[in-house]
Amino acid sequence: MTVPSPAPALVPDTDSLRAPGIHLSGEALMGLRHLARRGSGPATRTLAGLPGGIVTRRRGRGSEPDDVRLWSEGDDRRHIDRNATARTGILHVRTHHDERDRAVVLLLDVRPSMLFGTRRALRSVAAAEALVLLGWRIVGDGGRIGLVAAGAGEPVVVRPAGGERAMTALTGALALAHARALADGAAEDPPLAPALTLARSLLPSGGHLVIGSALDAPGPDFDPLLTIMAERLSIRLVLVSDAFERARPPGFYPFATPDGRRGTVQASRTDRASAGTDARLVAYAQRGIAGLRLDVEAGPEAYAPLMERLDAML
Repeated sequence: MTVPSPAPALVPDTDSLRAPGIHLSGEALMGLRHLARRGSGPATRTLAGLPGGIVTRRRGRGSEPDDVRLWSEGDDRRHIDRNATARTGILHVRTHHDERDRAVVLLLDVRPSMLFGTRRALRSVAAAEALVLLGWRIVGDGGRIGLVAAGAGEPVVVRPAGGERAMTALTGALALAHARALADGAAEDPPLAPALTLARSLLPSGGHLVIGSALDAPGPDFDPLLTIMAERLSIRLVLVSDAFERARPPGFYPFATPDGRRGTVQASRTDRASAGTDARLVAYAQRGIAGLRLDVEAGPEAYAPLMERLDAML
């Protein structure tokens, strides 16, 4: 089981913290840029976990002027450009495009419960990889990207900005927040509501918030606050799921916790795959907060098409 555990003296093992899937590298996150524009293939499309799961084109002609061109058969008369038509004596129409200058804040959960994983990586690492892929897509389309990384201590914050410089700051902040979380050794998850409030303060009305978390123990105020925020913000969930949570092969599994406690947990043949993640996604979707399931073991190659679909929903 890939769980970072402290040494008996409660001093983190530096080598284990830098093992693949446990240590989060800013350079590696920057290197995910080449995956951000990759299209989805049929092999990975089924990993989305989206209720409904069909991405459609945005309706309407948009609000931003794009071009003025000659009238052609089938054009809408309402789009006739009066000035160009009067000046030339020939019918012209004005085209528009959708406004794509988006402000998006990524909320990454790096609390103690996210520092867990049995396949490939910790849940926190998988969530960071997916959110960075989404971030590259957003800045590539001219949007602004920000970050709130919520752990057991003070959150790490990056205000929304655009361009490659914004992604450099964001990936560095993610690596810093994750390193702090691994070294902290806290045993309890603090509530997520304060991080939500902080993220809301960084966004204008109509902005976008994307939460990467397994939502373990979010606190009693989380759901009510999320519902209130959804009235003025577009909120999407990237709900992280480890293979051990969905299906537990029978056997005895050793574990270690950050407070030094060790033991074993038994999984029997009667244990069934958990439907908790998918059920929660359906429940949130019914409240207007759509999302997808992120399988830790899949890896960035599979996350890229999922983030493409999520990007289309923002």
